[in-house]
This record gives sequence, C-alpha cells and structure tokens, in this order.
Amino acid sequence: MNYEEAKEKFLQAWGTLGSSWGISRTMAQVHALLLISPESLCTEDIMKELQISRGNANMNLRDLIDWGLIFRELKAGERKEFFRAEKDIWKVAKQIIKERRKREIEPVLQIMEDLKTMEIEPNNKKHLALLETVNHIEGVVEKADFALEKAIKLDENALVGALFKLFK
Repeated sequence: MNYEEAKEKFLQAWGTLGSSWGISRTMAQVHALLLISPESLCTEDIMKELQISRGNANMNLRDLIDWGLIFRELKAGERKEFFRAEKDIWKVAKQIIKERRKREIEPVLQIMEDLKTMEIEPNNKKHLALLETVNHIEGVVEKADFALEKAIKLDENALVGALFKLFK
C-alpha cells in the first residue's frame, strides 16, 4: 500500500470512528488530516485535501476548536490562519471524554433532576412507575459519569495498569 492509499484509508477509518463519538464524519476526517500532518494546515489545504467546501471546512474547524482537539496558529508573514491538532492521542481521548460528558451526561442528569420535582400522588401507579424509572436511570448515568470522571483523571500508565488487572 502506498502513502496515498494508507492516508485515505486512515481518513476514512477516523471518519467512521468519529461518528461513534457523536461528531460528523467530515469533522473527524478534518481532525484525522490534521493529526497526520507534520505541519499546520490552512483552510485551503484542508478543502483541497478533503474536497470539501469552504463553509464545510470552516464549520468543522470551528467545531474541532470548540471540542479542544485542534488549535489555531499564526505564522509570521502569513495572513492565513493555520490549524494543528493535538498529537498526543491520550490527551485527545481524554478531551473527547470530557466533551461527551459535558454534552451528553450532564444534560441527562439535569433532566432527571428536573423530573424528580414532579408532583407525586402516592397511590398513583403511573406517577410511581415514572419516578422509579427516573431514579434507576439517574443511578446508571451517575455511575457512568463517575467512571468517566475517573478516566479523565487517570494518566495513560495508570489506565493500562487498571486494564491489565481487569483481564487477569
């Protein structure tokens, strides 16, 4: 396999993986391109490489900056903005966990907390069933949140050690 084939395969694979994180395929492909690029790229380079429009490139670059996965760079003598990705994959994974937690877990916990303020008629089976379900969901989501919080705080070596212990 030559470099171009390998690069294309990587971009496609990372794009597919990105949809598992809850981001668009194109956003993941922009990220992948910046991950493997030895130098910062400008918007035009990204557009050309991925064959996407300026609007699509700009929107995905903004989103990746919001996720904390890429950074803007200014180069002396250049009017263009350049972008580079965090290259430490462990930091990337932790940042994705943080963002997913903020975007998915925290809103669910807030909704569950709001639902618990419902006026309950003590003998109403429907009310009690809803409250019981909310409490069960909240318990599971809180445990997931706790696990994600611990994963964010672990360093790479501690995680590897913990995984080995699990599989013994």
